[in-house]
Amino acid sequence: MPAVIRSSPQAPESSALTALLASTSAASDPHSATAVQVLHNLQHQHLWTSLQIHELPKPSSPISDFPSSASAEQQATTPPFLISGIPPHRVYTHPDEQLFMLERGLRDDDIELERMYVVPTAHGQSWSLRKMAAVFDALPEDGDEAHAQSLDDANADESGNNAEKVAKLTAYYEYRRVARLSKEWGGKRLLLAMVDRGMGGDGTVVYYVVQEGAVKPRQN
Repeated sequence: MPAVIRSSPQAPESSALTALLASTSAASDPHSATAVQVLHNLQHQHLWTSLQIHELPKPSSPISDFPSSASAEQQATTPPFLISGIPPHRVYTHPDEQLFMLERGLRDDDIELERMYVVPTAHGQSWSLRKMAAVFDALPEDGDEAHAQSLDDANADESGNNAEKVAKLTAYYEYRRVARLSKEWGGKRLLLAMVDRGMGGDGTVVYYVVQEGAVKPRQN
């Protein structure tokens, strides 16, 4: 009778994400682990580049006039981490900005990609308007450096495009700077990344566009 060879089952190899978390200090910090997981998803699933994790400063000591309950809420207002990166395509275009581009024959591919911010969260994590307002307050303001870089990019493309296209791009970047200061094209915006970690969750990450203030509806 032939001998039966039995092999003991072997545990499957760790996933790339599990190995990444184990190699960093994020394994012991749930907030940091969520940020690393979202960054990994943006890089490998959505092809974002120039990704960075930003640790936000903790809020300053609350004013003594605040009640203790309000002080505790203030301390837990701002999430500890933000992620920033450059997506492979534009995530959102304000309706008025879209109309401005259509009237001048500009496409999304003509506009340089900008750095966008992402808030890493987990399913079931509590949120409030106070927390979201604190996130928007933590975002940097649109500076003159980004505007100057946009104009440099438009002028650099002059050799490959006609002068009319360069003039249109220059006018667009100039108007965009003014529109952002006046919030004509909306206020700040970011992505809220939510990781599914509930019972039976497969680690899927869902992204929501969140904007500061009221949003003008699109016209069909």
